[in-house]
Amino acid sequence: MALTPEQEAEIESARAHPRPTLRAVSEGMEAHLYRAHPVLDHGFIRVVDYMGDDSAIVQAARVSYGAGTKHVSNDEGLIRYLMRHWHSSPFEMCEVKLHVKLPVFVARQWIRHRTANVNEYSARYSVLDREFYIPAPENLAAQSKVNNQGRGETLAGEEAARVLEILKSDANRAYDNYEGMLGQAQPDGSPQQGLARELARMNLPANVYTQWYWKVDLHNLFHFLRLRADPHAQYEIRVYAEAIAACVKDWVPLAYAAFEDYRLGGATLSAKAVAVLKRRLAGETVDEAASGMSKGEWREFTALWG
Repeated sequence: MALTPEQEAEIESARAHPRPTLRAVSEGMEAHLYRAHPVLDHGFIRVVDYMGDDSAIVQAARVSYGAGTKHVSNDEGLIRYLMRHWHSSPFEMCEVKLHVKLPVFVARQWIRHRTANVNEYSARYSVLDREFYIPAPENLAAQSKVNNQGRGETLAGEEAARVLEILKSDANRAYDNYEGMLGQAQPDGSPQQGLARELARMNLPANVYTQWYWKVDLHNLFHFLRLRADPHAQYEIRVYAEAIAACVKDWVPLAYAAFEDYRLGGATLSAKAVAVLKRRLAGETVDEAASGMSKGEWREFTALWG
């Protein structure tokens, strides 16, 4: 994990000078605040700031002040009701701001979630570091034969070594040329004009690392986690989602437990799927042809229900 000395000094300074506050504080999230959690080979996520906790969700739903006479068990029941019935507004009362270091190709997947505020490191003004994501051998896999956007069998032996060597050599060669285009002094000391940073960056591969600040409310963060922490999500973005989820679980434990139950561990059924289940419970044998489902939907249905 490559935090710069300046970033490490900033983190230690912030944690060394806590300030009293009247705002709602989550003890679980305070433990994560500013700490960098490593992801992939050079990446990380860290919580820069947050607003609200479980009680903020409850207060918004009741439009009340403070905890009042309500008990934690009542709060938990209300949060579970809100999650179960897809009442999203109360969850929007909580927000978190993350500093994320990630490969560019992961960032391009991530930015499809257009419900956050994002400010990315600018390669127009600054020079990117020589840092590239190189997969571990166990994460090199062939194209899936049944899923056009998934992986199949893991590469092994000479094939895996060949692919890793290509990734490493291409990345370093591209960065060498990037540096060369930016312009440096010649061996005789004479200056070289060089290419503008905003143009030189286009030669860099998609596995180069970038950084951004990403601020999102809890409702939209749960949507992100539901998709990206799913076992079917691409590994490289899934590990970021899992690192974020660990922080969210400590931040809003009641809300996260409801999210795990109704979203991560739950399943949404189509009207056709409900009809098939009812027919099966009545003792009828229903196959794909009699289900009215498409081949893909039937495959997903049987994966869950047999």
